[in-house]
Amino acid sequence: MRTPWYKKIGPATLIAAAFIGPGTVTVCTLAGVNFGMNLLWALLLSMIATIILQEMAARLGLITGKGLASALRAQIDNKTLRNLALFLVFSAIIIGNSAYEAGNISGGVLGLRELIPNTQFTLFGQQMESLVLLIGLIAFLMLYMGRYKILERVLMALVLVMSLCFLITALLTGPDLLLLIKGLLIPTTPGESLLTVIALIGTTVVPYNLFLHAALVSEKWSNTNDLNWVRRDTVIAVGIGGLVSMAILVCGAALQGMAVDSAADLGKGLEPLLGGFAKYFIATALFAAGITSAITAPLAAAYVARGCFGWNASLTDKRFRAVWIAVLCIGVFFALSGSSPIAIIQFAQIANGIVLPLIAIFLLWAVNRSGLLGKFVNSTFQNILGIAIIGICLLLSGRTLYKLVLSWMG
Repeated sequence: MRTPWYKKIGPATLIAAAFIGPGTVTVCTLAGVNFGMNLLWALLLSMIATIILQEMAARLGLITGKGLASALRAQIDNKTLRNLALFLVFSAIIIGNSAYEAGNISGGVLGLRELIPNTQFTLFGQQMESLVLLIGLIAFLMLYMGRYKILERVLMALVLVMSLCFLITALLTGPDLLLLIKGLLIPTTPGESLLTVIALIGTTVVPYNLFLHAALVSEKWSNTNDLNWVRRDTVIAVGIGGLVSMAILVCGAALQGMAVDSAADLGKGLEPLLGGFAKYFIATALFAAGITSAITAPLAAAYVARGCFGWNASLTDKRFRAVWIAVLCIGVFFALSGSSPIAIIQFAQIANGIVLPLIAIFLLWAVNRSGLLGKFVNSTFQNILGIAIIGICLLLSGRTLYKLVLSWMG
């Protein structure tokens, strides 16, 4: 009896769930509001780059049965270089995900607040949001169960809800098809849009997703005959994620000229155009984006720690759980206090800025080693694409670091 097709997909859906978080929703919204549909090409480019890199990471996970961090430990012979690489990876992913987890939870709260009003309470004279605790509890329970199949199905359902909400809303705005096609196929950088272009690419090509994907593939598959399914899963899930990001940008483009500062304003801004139900569509989608990222960020951090320290740990292992619990608790703390962990986020940006091209370079090196992948090494065409993407990563990293240095000097 043949296995149904829908049971052959899954891990890449978690990657889509990870990169379509509140940050992506906000960046895409503001890109649409400020520049219309002119920057759709940047999302198309980033979607293609993500598919190429994630396919490499997934192939590495399938063939070797290891995560990317484990492969890094095994393949770098020089102890000093290996420890430095592992330190950079650990710093960028663990600390970075801890900082961004507060944003994931806060984004989910913004959406849920439209559906469940009057949820704040006062503790020791400090006003707090009870929905933060609710989202934190949901994420905790999903991760603590330690059952990959349940986690995968729940996140697939949430991604489906989020996708439908954004895609339907974008269609209802009645976008100009000619402008849409032009924005998709003709690269332009109107006005001061370069930093927005970099932000659109940076919210899609995410370092921790490379580690997460390799680990998840090795959880689900172990047979090289499944490589075609791994590739289909990657193309379909990341492709849908890219379409969702484009739909968000299209929704933002419908509000050009209006005062929109964040994704939370998107639903309210669309009300005159689509009616009162618009805010509920956007609220549901924003909640789904927040909760999926709030689950995948701690999970990715735990997988990275497992690889960096060489643990032979399952999802229910105490060490594995300790890492994701720490990341989740830090996120809940900052989201609950209402404060912004600026210093930590800045460190995370610097670490990610340094690590993204390094990880892309290591990944390209690893998938060309016949000792690791045998006949499944990269083709010449895949290497050309990989080198081009590394160039984009270097540009992204350079601009990020340059911007941070200027802000510090100013």
